[in-house]
Amino acid sequence: MFKIAVLVSGGGSNLQAIIDSIEKGHLNCSIEAVISDNEKAQAVERASKKGIPTYVLDKNSYSENFGDKVLEIIDGRVDLIVLAGFFSILKGKILSKFNNKIINIHPSLIPSFCGKGMYGIKVHEAVIKAGVKITGCSVHFVNEEIDGGAIILQRPVEVKFKDTPEELQKRVLKEEHNLLPEAIKLISQGRANIINGRTEII
Repeated sequence: MFKIAVLVSGGGSNLQAIIDSIEKGHLNCSIEAVISDNEKAQAVERASKKGIPTYVLDKNSYSENFGDKVLEIIDGRVDLIVLAGFFSILKGKILSKFNNKIINIHPSLIPSFCGKGMYGIKVHEAVIKAGVKITGCSVHFVNEEIDGGAIILQRPVEVKFKDTPEELQKRVLKEEHNLLPEAIKLISQGRANIINGRTEII
């Protein structure tokens, strides 16, 4: 059984999409841990209701050592770490120990509208301000560069002229719910290989 840990900060709708995919038989994996940097995250409640072990870490207390604490919890227990609406930046040994075994979902078509400070509703505000016609979401591997790892999958979403950031966010999020489980499935099947900084899907 392919085992994953899911890191969350907010509502947990992407976590729920993973749970639903497992329950429907689309994903042959188990969630061994849900770790949050926010004690008020609804995602923690979602996990608890399903009997998934949950951990809440105060990011202010651990600061630069946050990644080390996560590693302490999940080392040897999981095959993949999934950042599903997780707003903290992982640093330290966890990046080398789980090299090419950490993925993140980002609400834009990387390399556009990504990097430091670009998360949540801020991304959609920037998209609308820029006047682009197409945005979307991306699942990528995590490395030392924020949103800089190899892209695994992307899904486009039309930007309508009268969109508010909140309306656009809802449509992008709907695609995220499909894309993230699909990426996990590809990785669990050994079908996503990084070659020269790019991901080949086989």
